[in-house]
Amino acid sequence: MGFGDLKTPTGLKVLNDFLADKSYIEGWVPSQADVAVFDAISCAPSADLCHALRWYNHIKSFQNQKGSLPGVRKPLGQYGPAGVEDKTAAADSKDDDDDLDLFGSDEEEDAEAEKLKEERIAAYAAKKSKKPALIAKSSILLDVKPWDDETDMAKLEECVRSISMDGLLWGQSKLVPVGYGIKKLQIGCVVEDDKVGTDQLEEQITAFEDYVQSMDVAAFNKI
Repeated sequence: MGFGDLKTPTGLKVLNDFLADKSYIEGWVPSQADVAVFDAISCAPSADLCHALRWYNHIKSFQNQKGSLPGVRKPLGQYGPAGVEDKTAAADSKDDDDDLDLFGSDEEEDAEAEKLKEERIAAYAAKKSKKPALIAKSSILLDVKPWDDETDMAKLEECVRSISMDGLLWGQSKLVPVGYGIKKLQIGCVVEDDKVGTDQLEEQITAFEDYVQSMDVAAFNKI
């Protein structure tokens, strides 16, 4: 298992393909698996690797919480698709520069921190096991505007639809002319109110800054 060398475009392409149908490296929540892979990457993936970039920006937001994320950090070669050898560690041993750790230096967790982490995992599992009597949902129509008439709108929509969150379901879309040959992407989605907000959607959509100039909420209705 592995991603090849994550400090090269080839390795990042493997990661992008791996995340095409996944939100995280393992499971359904951010974990130490995401921290391990994130730490191995030197810089943000390019915009054409939309799945890897979406994951990278999301995990980066947990920079100050990495010690509390669930799971046990394993060697990098124990993550990723089968049949791909991990070469990141081997490449690091030949590099004279120290690795850039975007999360900051690792600190050994004491017994109290470990106990707190286990309590959070247990609390999360208990929360997920409870079936709510009613799930509040909303229907949202978003206007996603490109930079100019030369923006690849098919790629822009692909990037938007690559955003995956618990409680988010993408719907129909269309291109709407706004003038001077420019078209905006109008796309609908249904969200669970307790899990997904418009601020989260805007943050992740505008992260694709090579394609997206801005995002507006065109319509918002409770279901």
